[in-house]
Amino acid sequence: MNSCTASLLFLAASLTPALMADSEKEGVIQCGNLIYAGVQTSRCFSDHFLSVVQKETGIPVARRFKSVKLDSPELFDFPFIMMTGEKKFALSQKERDNLRRYLDKGGFLVASAGCSSKEWDESFRREINALFEEDDARLTPIEMDHPMWKTVYDIEKIELKSPKGGVKLAGLNRNEKMVVVYSPEGLNDTSKVDGCCCCGGNEVRNANQILVNILSYSLLY
Repeated sequence: MNSCTASLLFLAASLTPALMADSEKEGVIQCGNLIYAGVQTSRCFSDHFLSVVQKETGIPVARRFKSVKLDSPELFDFPFIMMTGEKKFALSQKERDNLRRYLDKGGFLVASAGCSSKEWDESFRREINALFEEDDARLTPIEMDHPMWKTVYDIEKIELKSPKGGVKLAGLNRNEKMVVVYSPEGLNDTSKVDGCCCCGGNEVRNANQILVNILSYSLLY
């Protein structure tokens, strides 16, 4: 057991109601699946990694995503949200304002271009980089010596379906903490979702382990 995993086990035993999303009587951390740009959302993103987090760390994480609108006040009930899609989009000003407040208050976003969609990649980069443009906060590559890669699993590389490809995840920091992790390739284990595939995209093969580390990092740091 590495020191980060030990810290996560301690965290699981000492989580306060302030960190518990949804309702206190459920006693779980709820992760959100964003509905954005009107009606866009993910129907094919695997939530299997949530069960793995619970098994490997003991942290009480709900095993299913819960849908939440990006422009709603309910967004702030979720310490961790997921955003993905496969076509171009533009956020409304209300969505942009809500997302900025959410990230500045300590919320965490993981995003992935479904099926390695170039249109979605361009839209997401434009939106997230413009969000904090006046503060000069931008998506930057996450190097492999970042503590995120060591929280539960010791991940040394990103494994892609196509060995010819290469990718680095990108992150964005606010208040000296990383609050966004983004993958331009499919950060999703579609084998765990019925009726879904990566549709020719260059899917990340070790996505489950990476997502376990990302969620654990978002709670630990």
